[in-house]
Amino acid sequence: MVAPAVPEITEEILHESIDSRTESLSSLRELGPPDLVHLLKQPLRNPGKQIGVYHHVTGVDASSSASLAAYINTLTYKEFGQSATTKTVEGTYCCYNAFSRVDMRVHAPFPGSVESYCIDERGEKRKATEELWLETYLCSVLRAYSYADDGTGETIRKIMGVRRFNPVTNTETEHRFLSAAEQLFFRGWQLGSDSVVQVPNNVSNHLTTGLLKYFSTTGRYASGINLFEKLRTQNPEVASLLAKVLFMGNEEVEGVRVLHEALKQSPMDYVMLDTQAEFLLKKAETAALAEQKEERLRMALGCADRSTIAAPSEFGTWARLAQVYVAMEDWENALTILNSCPMFTYQDKDAPIMPEPKDVSLPTLPETRLDEIDSEPESRYSEQVDPSLLNLRASAYRGTFKQAYGILTEMTAKIGWDQLLKIRSNVFVMEDEYRSEKQDTSQPNAKRNASTDGLRGTPDPATNGNASDGSEDEDDDEREDEKDEEPSLGTNGKGKEIERPSSAVPPEDVKKDAENGEEDHFSRLNNKRLCERWLDSLFMVLYEDLRVYTIWRTQMAQYRAQSMQYKKSAEEWEILGSLAERLQHVDEAVEAYRACLSLRFSPKALSGILKVFEKTKNTRDAVAATIRLVTWQYRWYSEFSPELLHTIRQLIEDEGAVKVRSIIQATNLPQNVLDLTHHYAALCATFRSSGTDG
Repeated sequence: MVAPAVPEITEEILHESIDSRTESLSSLRELGPPDLVHLLKQPLRNPGKQIGVYHHVTGVDASSSASLAAYINTLTYKEFGQSATTKTVEGTYCCYNAFSRVDMRVHAPFPGSVESYCIDERGEKRKATEELWLETYLCSVLRAYSYADDGTGETIRKIMGVRRFNPVTNTETEHRFLSAAEQLFFRGWQLGSDSVVQVPNNVSNHLTTGLLKYFSTTGRYASGINLFEKLRTQNPEVASLLAKVLFMGNEEVEGVRVLHEALKQSPMDYVMLDTQAEFLLKKAETAALAEQKEERLRMALGCADRSTIAAPSEFGTWARLAQVYVAMEDWENALTILNSCPMFTYQDKDAPIMPEPKDVSLPTLPETRLDEIDSEPESRYSEQVDPSLLNLRASAYRGTFKQAYGILTEMTAKIGWDQLLKIRSNVFVMEDEYRSEKQDTSQPNAKRNASTDGLRGTPDPATNGNASDGSEDEDDDEREDEKDEEPSLGTNGKGKEIERPSSAVPPEDVKKDAENGEEDHFSRLNNKRLCERWLDSLFMVLYEDLRVYTIWRTQMAQYRAQSMQYKKSAEEWEILGSLAERLQHVDEAVEAYRACLSLRFSPKALSGILKVFEKTKNTRDAVAATIRLVTWQYRWYSEFSPELLHTIRQLIEDEGAVKVRSIIQATNLPQNVLDLTHHYAALCATFRSSGTDG
């Protein structure tokens, strides 16, 4: 299989990229940035001059200094022959070890002997040991999965010039990976965790996330079951991970039995309880009878409720409980629980911080040339985009805020915006009613009696986290600004009006009034809760999304009624597709994505449509979309995307390898392009995935 092209970023000052990486070591918080490869080159016609070039890479075997030196050697092959203009004098490979928080480095001069060492957070040089290499290898594999693109191209665009390789290409490398994971498993919490987990533990950290993603991607469930069975003998907590892999492999009875036995030993293990609740919630969605669904949701409610007691400071447990209430159509409790979710500031992946380069070379391999894809970079930067589409804040949500927003949009999709606002005003103290009550009770003739005075209590604010959404500090200013700009929906004032949400009373206002001795006057509001500022902000963001969506759909209908073409740029169609997808309007999202693709290639739009093809079992279109996405990924130096590998594995599982290979081959595209997708299919055969035997 041909390797992706090698991007080259030229330094202004020699070695400045390595110096910059060294300086940033003390600020790394997660798995670390992609590996850095630095080459010192000499022009053949000017031997006295030296040029420093570098690129980033993931998925290279980092189990020893020899394997990293071998990668550096592969970069020098193309320098031989008639067309060579430079020769490499030396190469340096930097690979971060997140366990010991050191940067492993291999220095390879040409000619000369390889030197390996590590640099700690203080910039001091230390000896590289076998133990450090084992940790580095495991971090390298986890980074390859963590920094892989999901097919949409968003990860590829974040960091320029990253080559992405598959770290586990056969059963032999899998054995090495799982052996390293087993040895270091109970130190996994040191790597940190996803931003939705507040406190990393043995079963919720970057190592377990990477392992589960690997088993899900490759379908190697038997290997996962063997690994977690061995680890469970050392710690019963691992039962939750074993059950998850059993559920993935459709061994549900065994998975339920494992959780049942483990919960007898640890009845308040929140990860096990959450795993049970998630399983029951999925089974309720597929229940044949209403009675079955009700019973499964009732059991899921019990598990989810207990998990919030076991881990009250974790977002995931509260979010699961809110999802159960949404499935039960208990909207008031769903909003109340959502309001109780502890929210955390999103911690993005560690990214390299590099100085401004002197020059950037992003070459294209002939094997990845495809006209519709190659035209994409030039056209996308010249497009006009409506400012109202660029300012949709929901598109920037990550972590806990993204998940909470997803629950809110699911409720809106099921009951409608107007009904959601009514339920909100039933559950939370709204600003206008609070002011009104405050005004009424401040009158000297306000009616009071002993019975209501005796029954008064204080509003019960829900427990919440301290982290805040980036936009919350500006809420007061936003409210003032938004009052001035009432939306004009649709052309000529036509179209259904989206009701603007009134603000919930800020908790700090109530606290201030309570300090002034005023809080006992608001008897009518004592059965309501205070809405957290972040949730109030989420309602405003959802309103913005719905407003823009409604304008778009209204205008589309009007243009169609007049048999006129509705024109938007490709970038605008992509944003509208993403908006519709966020609001769970699948058909409208596909319509927008198709309109985008009719103007230019967009990996995000094609990925959005591919999801629908997979759900509707539209094999031919799914294969055609996957071929183009694989080629685009390869064009930008990525030979490995877990999501695309998973897609091809699922297609092979459903249709059989022979049929899928035949469909790939029958596609009217150049053979070199088809070979890139055949490579993914060959991986499935290597791993003996279901369906590869025919």
